[in-house]
Amino acid sequence: MSFFRKKQSRGKYEIDMTSGPLIPKILQFSLPLMMTGILQLLYNAADVIVVGNFAGHTALAAVSSTGSLINLLVNVFMGLSVGASVVIAQAYGAGDVIRMRKAEHTAMTLSLIMGIAVGVLGFVLARPMLEWMDSPPDVIDGAALYVRIYFLGMPANMIYTFGAAVLRAVGDTKRPLYYLTISGLVNIALNLLLVVVFHMSVAGVAIATVASQVISMVLVLFCLLRSHGVIRLELPECRIDRRSLLGMVRVGLPAGLQGSLFSISNVLIQSSVNSFGSLVVAGNGVSSNIEGFVYTAMNAQYQACMTFASQNYGAGKFDRVRKTMWSCLGIVTVVGLGLGLLVYAFGAPLMSLYNSDPKVIEYGLVRMGIILPTYFLCGLMDVMVGQLRGVGYSVMPMIVSLAGACGLRILWIMTVFASNHTLDILYLSYPISWGLTFAIHLACYLTVASRKLKKEALKP
Repeated sequence: MSFFRKKQSRGKYEIDMTSGPLIPKILQFSLPLMMTGILQLLYNAADVIVVGNFAGHTALAAVSSTGSLINLLVNVFMGLSVGASVVIAQAYGAGDVIRMRKAEHTAMTLSLIMGIAVGVLGFVLARPMLEWMDSPPDVIDGAALYVRIYFLGMPANMIYTFGAAVLRAVGDTKRPLYYLTISGLVNIALNLLLVVVFHMSVAGVAIATVASQVISMVLVLFCLLRSHGVIRLELPECRIDRRSLLGMVRVGLPAGLQGSLFSISNVLIQSSVNSFGSLVVAGNGVSSNIEGFVYTAMNAQYQACMTFASQNYGAGKFDRVRKTMWSCLGIVTVVGLGLGLLVYAFGAPLMSLYNSDPKVIEYGLVRMGIILPTYFLCGLMDVMVGQLRGVGYSVMPMIVSLAGACGLRILWIMTVFASNHTLDILYLSYPISWGLTFAIHLACYLTVASRKLKKEALKP
């Protein structure tokens, strides 16, 4: 399209992923994404730190035990934002402005509809689901309150997520970082005010989280509405385009189902953790929160691989699609292994920031010792998923992930853990499932997707 041939067509925040040195551009894309994710986790950690130090270990367990439940209810719908990013990135790489703008406006319309629907669903199902997870009696009331307030902010959360997906599709990972910095600082200030000053405990943390989500939504909407490039959002154009929706569903629904079914295995693991009591729940939650910093750094490479592969596939640059995968696999190994070992080395002092109870720290270190040294396997697995989705495969990585990770974990809990009821045995299900699933993803790529790329390259 002629739009992309004009010099001024690319904004200063956008990245041309279809030409030039690959690794520097991947790092240019992924480093702000890493910082965004780490900042988000720092602000989430502030929730846990404030409530753990000023409201006790029971309130800490209430907040930290809800993540798997929230992900279970949200991931199907959040997966469609992955589909939106792929569809928009492919259209952007191909220079198809009309298709790209229809996809963007479909995505933003969809985000509002889904935000309302998921908010109602989560609010209604909060307590029944926590009861099904066998939340400890001294934790369940606070956990249910936190989840209900959290889901009141779901429309804002969805709109921000889809808006950020639009920006990422054209290579803009900087502005979401700026917006998260602002909203996160507000989150921390409200945490301290509502929990420390007004003693609102779990409710205060939840209200602060929702307020920060609303601010993020306002900032990303303002960005899209005021943009002078191809991503400018025009409210009168906000409607569902059937072709765009089908493309998003084709890629995003399997991704969302994969995320939610993954969450089922994590819910089962959380239920197994709950059987050890509130101190173990608190230690597990703190360790999981800290591990999230390593995961989000690795997840930036998944996002980079998917976006670079999508743009280059749309542009017909199939050799760059292959180089993208190998570059991201190398980067994620260095990031995951390096950060995993570094965080584990400082595990005890890091956990003491959340809660000073020696038992909470002891139980958290049990999880860290198994997860962190092997966490890079999870990063390798995710990069392969991003590569496959970027070239148009979504059902295949979903099936492989569900069988190799989710199915294996459930089988592990029902067999190995059932006969050896210890935390070590429970946590071993993670690295074993990551390694196996990565190997199968790689085999699928080399035998199926790679052939597709070779055929596409031979077309006139």
